[in-house]
Amino acid sequence: MFAETPLALFLPAQYSEIMDAMDRRQFLVRTGLALSAGLLAGTLPLPKALGQTTAAPPPKLDTWEAVRDQFLLKRDWIHMTGFLLASHPAPVRKAIERHRLGLDEDPATYWFENEERAEAEVLRAAADYLGAQPTDIALTDSTTMGLGLLYGGLTLWPGQEILSTTHDHYSTETSLRHRAERTNASFRQVPLYKKLATVSRDEIVDSLVKAVRPNTRYVAVTWVHSSTGLKLPIRAIADALATVNTRRNEKDRVILCVDGVHGFGVEDVTVSDLSCDFFTAGCHKWMLGPRGTGLVWGHPRAWPLAHATIPTFNNEAYRIWMKELPPHEVSKAAIMTPGGFHSFEHRWALDEAFKFHLAIGKDRIAARIHLLNRQLKEGLAAMKQVTLHTPMADDLSAGIVCFEVDGMTPEQVVQALRQKKILASVTPYETKYARLAPSLLTSPEEVDKTLAAVRNLKS
Repeated sequence: MFAETPLALFLPAQYSEIMDAMDRRQFLVRTGLALSAGLLAGTLPLPKALGQTTAAPPPKLDTWEAVRDQFLLKRDWIHMTGFLLASHPAPVRKAIERHRLGLDEDPATYWFENEERAEAEVLRAAADYLGAQPTDIALTDSTTMGLGLLYGGLTLWPGQEILSTTHDHYSTETSLRHRAERTNASFRQVPLYKKLATVSRDEIVDSLVKAVRPNTRYVAVTWVHSSTGLKLPIRAIADALATVNTRRNEKDRVILCVDGVHGFGVEDVTVSDLSCDFFTAGCHKWMLGPRGTGLVWGHPRAWPLAHATIPTFNNEAYRIWMKELPPHEVSKAAIMTPGGFHSFEHRWALDEAFKFHLAIGKDRIAARIHLLNRQLKEGLAAMKQVTLHTPMADDLSAGIVCFEVDGMTPEQVVQALRQKKILASVTPYETKYARLAPSLLTSPEEVDKTLAAVRNLKS
């Protein structure tokens, strides 16, 4: 079996020679030894790939129409569901096809020559976007996988507690509940507000901090609630918990974990701005990355609390297992990156999504999405037959807008809009709302058309 046989036995002699001659910095690109130097300095050699052609010049993204032109989305539909699963922009599509061609022409050669370099480029691009270190990022396939990997391996002792909220997604709640059951720890959920219509930053922070008990070890929250569109003040929560932690020993410090997927690719912030301990997100929603990609970022002080459940294929860890290298510490984020064969053409194209966002500008993206969402919310709020549930304020909302229409179920609203070629969705929660999400691929004119369609809905 592959996991029981040295890698060189699978390679022709020429590949063995290549591997033996490879610079150690390139070979260990995903480990803590190489990431800090090779990746950040951008000095890794770039092997020639099969099927690879000269890179096209980056697209000019100075107008929103130019941004929209990078996508193949049907022009006769208004797309308000991009937060569910992204359409790939041109640079991502081209990267996927380039890697797919290389893998189709000669899978073994292309994989051996590109796997380390390509994943390194993804980690470096993700780090640039997050304002983080590549060594602190684990790569996953989705938000749910990231939450399962992180929460499923957190250090917990009997009697300690995981504190979460009643507003989180099924993936968060289930992952935390499973962990509590396996460790004999307790799992508790609390509401963050009494009425969504009057919610405030102070109420959210006070409700959460007051719920913290002496045995609370982890606090798990969701940055932007897909159930209502409410955005939590993560930095304010982190600062309040930091005050709590000044009265605690390190082993009892409250660890803040964030499901950040619906703020990731929307808000102009870094992980330092958020000041949380762990941040998990899929990259195929607002980030516009390849489908089947995601990440977990952890603060260096927090990573030791996480333990992998799926073996990594990190080369250094693998060579230690084969006794080719002496045992020593490997980056925890690398260990937390699941091994096995992935959809490589998608993962290796993820760097293009981060570069695409940065080429547009994180500040421009945040301003655009908030502008379109304000336009939508203000229009909905002015309709007598509509109840808007998402807060109007930018600091309490992002790119998801939830509402109800008198006399119609959310499903009926979505179906009626679909008949007008407007794509909406229903919140997958016990309490259901109709949901719209203006994004970079939406124009102000399309928001106006959507408002007109809602205004004309009849029960």
